[in-house]
Amino acid sequence: MSVTTDRARAYARPAPDEADVGALEQLAAKRLRMSLGLTAAMLVVYFGFILLIAFAPGFLGKSIVDGLSVGMALGVVVILATWVLTWAYVRWANRVYEPAIRDLEASPWS
Repeated sequence: MSVTTDRARAYARPAPDEADVGALEQLAAKRLRMSLGLTAAMLVVYFGFILLIAFAPGFLGKSIVDGLSVGMALGVVVILATWVLTWAYVRWANRVYEPAIRDLEASPWS
């Protein structure tokens, strides 16, 4: 037997449990749904703003108060939406995803 084979056996892990594999797949599906939902929300906000620029420039040029137009206010809303959606993902990841990953890492096969 070679040294490489002995070393490989020393570090070999048992095969993962079917329940652990299923839990990991469910967690990956949750993360994908969350990511796609937030991506879709951001695309709606961003492209909605771009479409307003393209097709309703008069509306965006209207003044809300002296020195502040609808377009400027909506531009700030787009930036704030980015922050809010990022905050939503981080909050979800800290409350749902990370604890689930830690639970899976604590399983005997990890």
